[in-house]
Amino acid sequence: MQEISVEELKKRMDAGEALHIIDVREPEEYAEYNIGAKLLPLGKIMGMQLEDIDDWKEEELIIHCRSGKRSMQACMVLEQVGFTNVKNVTGGVLAWQDMMSKG
Repeated sequence: MQEISVEELKKRMDAGEALHIIDVREPEEYAEYNIGAKLLPLGKIMGMQLEDIDDWKEEELIIHCRSGKRSMQACMVLEQVGFTNVKNVTGGVLAWQDMMSKG
């Protein structure tokens, strides 16, 4: 599993790259604050409910959660079932919010 910093992710988003970003938090967390990623809670990933992302097995997936722990679990599961290019966002949404507050 590779890692990507929030700074690198923001740079790539600002450049207009077409990215597959997946938020593995719960719906209520997503509703409170999100960066526009696709919501796919960790429970669904652990339960192998992956039909929404099956077409992306060979593509880069950028996975984030609140702090980086759930997304790390999600990355490991996805790699085990054949996703070949998953990246964990270090620090998650907390790091993202911290970066945004610093401008």
